[in-house]
Amino acid sequence: MTEATGTPEIPYEQARDELISVVQRLETGGTSLDESLALWERGEQLAGICQQWLDGARSRLAAAARQDADSDET
Repeated sequence: MTEATGTPEIPYEQARDELISVVQRLETGGTSLDESLALWERGEQLAGICQQWLDGARSRLAAAARQDADSDET
């Protein structure tokens, strides 16, 4: 996460695509226990990044809806 903006360092789409790749590798198997654990940890990290992006988008939408509701009241 970047310090100044509070947004993750990689774009949502990149994190999502890498997460899909990690899940596919875990599902197909053929990796050692150490590799599987490393993939799992990376997957957890990527899922967290995606969640940060989604939470940020949700917050922005809620703020826009509040602003729109406030402007309708005046």
